[in-house]
Amino acid sequence: MTSTQRLALAFVFAWFFLGGIAHFVATELEMTIMPDWLPAHRALVLASGAFELLGAAGLLWRRTRGWAGWGLIALTVAVTPANIDMLLHAQTFPGIPYWALVLRLPLQLALIVCIAWATQCSCRGRGPMGRPRGASQR
Repeated sequence: MTSTQRLALAFVFAWFFLGGIAHFVATELEMTIMPDWLPAHRALVLASGAFELLGAAGLLWRRTRGWAGWGLIALTVAVTPANIDMLLHAQTFPGIPYWALVLRLPLQLALIVCIAWATQCSCRGRGPMGRPRGASQR
């Protein structure tokens, strides 16, 4: 792993660790960005916060880093509807400049690329759970 990849990994860890904490510290605020058509806003905010924290923790060990990366990519994709909904209902968020709501979507794609680059390198030549490719799972 290069020093640039380590820096990217540290960024991804901080992003999801702090974001996960925010889901528990500012639950009411996080609930405001949930699309109306989704049920159980509080439960979804708390669950996504827990998944962010679990994913961040998984980044800390090489053995779980690849799986954590895939999980964080899936989580990032899963929150895309909330980002799109915010953009479509920008008037509901007067404190956020419209350009920032527009910029969130390409930045989300950049985050996914960063997660993949920082985490999947630990799996090169290895299968799931860090086993060499072709090794038996006994």
